[in-house]
Amino acid sequence: MKKIVIASDSFKGTMDSINVCNIVEKGIKNIRPEIKTITIPIADGGEGTVDAFLNAIGGIKVTKKVTGPLFDKIEATYGILDDGSAVIEMAQASGLPLVEGRENPLKTTTYGTGELIQDALEKGCSKIIIGIGGSATNDGGVGMAAALGVRFLQEDNSEIDLTGEGLGSLATIDTSNLNSKISDCQFIVACDVDNPLYGANGAAYVFAPQKGADAEMVKILDENLKHYAGIVNRDLGINLQKYKGSGAAGGLGAGLVAFVDAQLKSGINILLDAVDFDDLVADADLIITGEGKIDGQSLRGKVPVGIADRAVKYHKPVIAIVGAIGDETDALYERGISSIFSINQRPEAFEVAKNYSEENLLKTTESIIRLVSVV
Repeated sequence: MKKIVIASDSFKGTMDSINVCNIVEKGIKNIRPEIKTITIPIADGGEGTVDAFLNAIGGIKVTKKVTGPLFDKIEATYGILDDGSAVIEMAQASGLPLVEGRENPLKTTTYGTGELIQDALEKGCSKIIIGIGGSATNDGGVGMAAALGVRFLQEDNSEIDLTGEGLGSLATIDTSNLNSKISDCQFIVACDVDNPLYGANGAAYVFAPQKGADAEMVKILDENLKHYAGIVNRDLGINLQKYKGSGAAGGLGAGLVAFVDAQLKSGINILLDAVDFDDLVADADLIITGEGKIDGQSLRGKVPVGIADRAVKYHKPVIAIVGAIGDETDALYERGISSIFSINQRPEAFEVAKNYSEENLLKTTESIIRLVSVV
């Protein structure tokens, strides 16, 4: 064995993807120091997306004071890569951790995310990658669009509240003052879900309860998103419901499609393309990937399956090292994952196990390398 590619997601609540990749690399070198290793920290659009791109391509972080999800002023960061592209995590400006203890998706806005986009445009970025995981919002992206110059008006021509609740009073959309730089910029949205904007599988019913919505709030939010989609279809001629992922981040996916002509793509594939992943694995002997928990949901765009989808083209074995193994994992083997290993050394609660996650990841990696070295 001469070359191993390490491409892992974070282990949520314990280790970011950079740390995971570095520990796995150390475990390999502890047993087989002569093996060439390449580390590619991965994020799929959620937390760590900016750092993953900066690590892979290089660039700088920019800090900007923006409007938080509850309209307070906060500081948020985004990345400008060495190739001139910008990478934005919407959670930096509109994320759920920013409203801890105050969760209410009727009242939250994506306005701050729009302010980050505006800043990147003013700095001359002609390509903007936006990760939309971890939102606190359900406003359909109207806050984001308003920050870029769009006006959302009620019947009396006054502006609506730029929230999930405010969507219910939307009567017309005026895009005449939309930032002109948008037409010269390519927007790519890193999105790891395929939910529609509204309905039983839409933004409100699937995700709003995680953001503090009770059953009555969910019903209102869903009705408002459906109403909003009708106005967009009438005024802009865009059927948002047909776009897979339009329900991501409380409908921010839909707003980005409608107002900046964004492409919704798998977050992991955006990063893998950026680092020429196929070329890196073509001559590899083994690929090691991972995430905090692997289960049937991992089939819907999560990192290990995205890695495996690329690896099977080159008939490369893929080992997934994870914190926990959930249900319905048999289908993962059909997608190209060769084997799955949990780092947990003994049965114990996560609150206990997380204190030993780095140590356990190192031990597990060393055990795997001992095994593959003798087979």
